[in-house]
Amino acid sequence: MERLNSINTYNLLILRRSAQFLLVIVMSCALGSCEQPENTKMDLSGNWRFQIDSLDQGEEKGWFSKELAENIQLPGSMVENGKGDDIDLQTKWTGNMWNDSLWYTSPKYARYRQPDNIKVTFWLQPDKKYYGAAWYQKTIDIPENWQDKVLEFNIERAHWESTVWLDDQKLGSQNTLGTAHKYKLPENLKSGKHTLTVRMDNRVKDIDVGLDAHSITDNTQSNWNGLVGEISLTAKPKIYIESSRIYPDVAAKNIQVQLQVQNTTNEIADAKVTLEAFGLSENIKDVAGHTEELSLKPGVNEISFTYKMGGSPVLWDEFSPNLYELVVQVAANKFKDEQRETFGMRDFKADKTRFTINGRPVFLRGTLECSIFPLTGYPPVDVDSWAHIFDVIKSHGLNHMRFHSWCPPEAAFEAADRAGIYLQVEASGWGTIGDGAPVDKWYYKEGEAILKEYGNHPSFVMMAYGNEPSGKNHKDYLTKYIAHFKGLDSTKMYTSAAGWPFIESADYFNTPKPRIQQWNQNLNSIINAEPPQTRFDYQDIIDNTPMPVVSHEIGQWCVYPNFKEIEKYTGVLKPKNFEIFKETLEQNEMGDLADSLLLASGKLQALCYKADIEAALRTKGFAGFQLLDLHDFPGQGTALVGVLDAFWDEKGYISPEEFRSFSGQTVPLARLDQRTFTSADTLKASVELAHFGAEAMVDVTPKWTLADESGNLVTSGTFASLDVPIGNGLQLGTINFPLREIKTAQQLKLSIEVESFENSWNIWVYPATTEPIDRDIRVVKSLDANTLKYLEAGGKVLLNGDKGSVAADKGGDIGIGFSSIFWNTSWTNGQKPHTLGILCDPDHPALENFPTEYHSDWQWWDAMSHSNAIILDDFAPALKPIVRVVDDWFENRRLALLFEVKIGKGKLLISGIDLHTDLEERIEARQLLYSLKKYMSGDKFQPKNELTAEDVKQLYAS
Repeated sequence: MERLNSINTYNLLILRRSAQFLLVIVMSCALGSCEQPENTKMDLSGNWRFQIDSLDQGEEKGWFSKELAENIQLPGSMVENGKGDDIDLQTKWTGNMWNDSLWYTSPKYARYRQPDNIKVTFWLQPDKKYYGAAWYQKTIDIPENWQDKVLEFNIERAHWESTVWLDDQKLGSQNTLGTAHKYKLPENLKSGKHTLTVRMDNRVKDIDVGLDAHSITDNTQSNWNGLVGEISLTAKPKIYIESSRIYPDVAAKNIQVQLQVQNTTNEIADAKVTLEAFGLSENIKDVAGHTEELSLKPGVNEISFTYKMGGSPVLWDEFSPNLYELVVQVAANKFKDEQRETFGMRDFKADKTRFTINGRPVFLRGTLECSIFPLTGYPPVDVDSWAHIFDVIKSHGLNHMRFHSWCPPEAAFEAADRAGIYLQVEASGWGTIGDGAPVDKWYYKEGEAILKEYGNHPSFVMMAYGNEPSGKNHKDYLTKYIAHFKGLDSTKMYTSAAGWPFIESADYFNTPKPRIQQWNQNLNSIINAEPPQTRFDYQDIIDNTPMPVVSHEIGQWCVYPNFKEIEKYTGVLKPKNFEIFKETLEQNEMGDLADSLLLASGKLQALCYKADIEAALRTKGFAGFQLLDLHDFPGQGTALVGVLDAFWDEKGYISPEEFRSFSGQTVPLARLDQRTFTSADTLKASVELAHFGAEAMVDVTPKWTLADESGNLVTSGTFASLDVPIGNGLQLGTINFPLREIKTAQQLKLSIEVESFENSWNIWVYPATTEPIDRDIRVVKSLDANTLKYLEAGGKVLLNGDKGSVAADKGGDIGIGFSSIFWNTSWTNGQKPHTLGILCDPDHPALENFPTEYHSDWQWWDAMSHSNAIILDDFAPALKPIVRVVDDWFENRRLALLFEVKIGKGKLLISGIDLHTDLEERIEARQLLYSLKKYMSGDKFQPKNELTAEDVKQLYAS
């Protein structure tokens, strides 16, 4: 409701300002000869004629002069209209498949390759698919009063290459991806009926932006064919405004206005140009108008003005997204034209290693948008849809969005302007550059078109060519590319590309180095190789980079699929991949666990994102991060990396408020050397603050608490009151609390509160000493003859082999680590880890002395780092683990970390965790071992399922 009210207020202000300006025009007309601005627009949405040109013969056979056979509704795509081919094994896709190509050959997907059951695993599957040329045609009726006008045909979003004819006359071709396609109709066009024909071609030809570029790929929006957004004809006067560019100068309190005015007459014309800025919110005063008289030569006239914004112009930023509207009017002889442009007074620039907005430090907390729109297969062109998306990311504490290898439509910029979101826009590429191919010149054209079309929007603050370039000359190419665009518009910050390379002349460096899991790092990453702590940061990277660093695509942490999401896909893209994963889960007798697998893996995913983000916030001078991703990425093998689904909806395991506690404008941080303690230890924490709010905080008194799982207070304290400037690494104090009074194993929560901002961390405290439990229990690494004899006679045995002792086909080749899966195992070709944490019943008596929730948390790091998963698929489904490992959704195996069985008269507890190596250094392993032995020594250890000794032996390598 708040967003709706905001939009309504904005629209009312636009109407009020329009009425005010119209009144000015009317009053001036009363004093002299005047005409209204002459722009007139014809809406061309609705029914069009249509024909597929799969043989590429339409142009040669003159389809533009013939009536096409079918019909289609525009705006829209072919697939939205049921046009195209059914999906089969010969479907031409736009996207690199890497390991996904196994779908075509793997026996396990054979039944999904049948003609009546085609289901692909690697991205959302469209209802229909077409790759090639298609023709769209409409009869238009030109009014008589348009005969002396300049007529322009506009396609707001064309995909991809358009060629246009009016009757038999070819008007040209255009192939930009991020901006509208506009065509001038022939001069002195006669009134009456004419045939407008568009040939749209979505093939990758000489302009190759990369098959995975999100501007065209089937990985996300789909490589659709069609015309969307506004489709119109506009009638303009003979002298008209081609474009208006606005360059704010906050320090000088003015704007530079650059106009392109077209004079299509053959005579020099005396003209009057009027500029007037209106505030688009109640608190913004209107600005005095400015008028100049000048002469316009025939053709294009480049005109520049300095327009003063008054003594105290209101500025734009994330907290106060104040907007102005500049109304430009050109009157020349009998011709009148007018343009309206929204802009904001803002100064976004680099200052040493971070960015500032209007002189105040800003920390970019961003997510990617990869053109993921499952209902339509293309991005929305209405402001409300984008306003909703930006509301969602703001509710999660974010202030920034990167458009990965594509540029969104106008509506996205309008919504971001109003919401106060900082945008990184890219010129549609992810491929090879700099080697002399036609695409090298095309990227200049695409970037220039993007700046011309959207450059006035204050939210548009950063720009890159695209993503992760290749090519032996890509660095030289991008050095020149940056220089070119810096010269065109200095109000933006430019980098080479998202990912690499570092270029000295760039404004900032977008690099993957500052994150806790690198590509192909497997189990050697910070999160998987180093014991849990919250000390690490990226200070070395920042201190050795002479410009702002924005981390590239941090996170990429997966979660198990949410099969309840399937019903949401009511549009043109269907989650056949989800259907496959759901079917294989059910085939392996785990369909009832689907929700639990989602929630347990989701809790681990959120924990991983918290670790990633807090490391960035702990780094002084860091410019910001870009998540991949706050919401799911349905392609590239199915990368379920979002805490939100592909529709920007919550999945149920973390709320926006929880996420914002570690990702918002003000975040308390604690540096801890460890997350698990004994009662002989002292809890030590260095506490600091990252504060990037609108203003400094004055006379605040930070507080801290340590509480148990029930919320009962263990201890608390306050730090000295202080003023908090904007920035991070701001020291609040230290905590030193001896844990000797903790007598039982407990999970505690350390919370830091600074005014209304609170953040927290779980820690675990175990007794420094425990009673010995050796009676009637044998703890062994393998089942030798003596142990088997003891077991079959009725003994109790805890079997815990060495890490690596499980047979490869029984789980030994499964890469177990603490973190969630990185991106997904299909696209990464099996990078480790291969699993998604644990799922357990925290009330199971075996875990009574090892406090846990139903999911992985940091106390499980040691266990997961010293373990094998054990596959239970060969045994009856009734054999349910005490602690289950959540498997990769591509496999859906029944994996166990702990399970119990009967062998003969004996009772066997099998642990995939090594509970015997270096126990003096592993306090978590000691405590877990104690909890298991305590359970085994009691009456509750009563396994229900029986195996033979041979069943157990075949689990292990010989």
